[in-house]
Amino acid sequence: MIDFASARRRLVNSLKDEGIIRSDRVERAMLTVPREEFLPSYLRLYAYEDTPLEIMYGQTISAPHMVAMMCELLDLKPGLRVLEVGTGTGYHAAVCAEAMERRGVVYTIEYYPGLALYAVQNLAKLGYLDVVHVFIGDGSKGLPRYAPFDRILVTAAAPKIPPKLFEQLSSDGIMVIPIEEGLTQVLYVVTKEDNMPHMKPVTYVSFVRMRYGEE
Repeated sequence: MIDFASARRRLVNSLKDEGIIRSDRVERAMLTVPREEFLPSYLRLYAYEDTPLEIMYGQTISAPHMVAMMCELLDLKPGLRVLEVGTGTGYHAAVCAEAMERRGVVYTIEYYPGLALYAVQNLAKLGYLDVVHVFIGDGSKGLPRYAPFDRILVTAAAPKIPPKLFEQLSSDGIMVIPIEEGLTQVLYVVTKEDNMPHMKPVTYVSFVRMRYGEE
């Protein structure tokens, strides 16, 4: 039997040593959420290897260091309204919820209905559905009914900032999004200045491409 708790602690310690995990909030969240519970049984062995893993529909669950990095960049705290584009298995949404001490709400959109259902099952099993609300649809359009959002997390690469997502970001909000630039992708932190995007590059990344409803 794998001691998942010990493996989780070793990974978190490593991410702290690398300077990726910087806050107590993100450390606590990464220690609390069992990544193995968000993986198909055949992948659980790799739950605490710091690597992305391919799941159904050709999608991936991000590497733990990327989940931690994006959560740090979002500056999560209790009481926020967070929009996530790209639910995947539900793991990242659960980490966001824990980083907010389960006080706040995470709205998350998944393009693939089957994957959204899988995420709901995972989140329900671990008691997150009071904090995390899963929707099926075109993530580039956001969820205008629930806007504005204090934080927007995008886990799929887009050719530019989707205009509807930027509209739904609150005036003092933060968006973290990978943007395609030629043959590469760059992770950006986006804020609003005079209702225009201020983009701060962070690092090169590799995400699946964002899917759009009209495709």
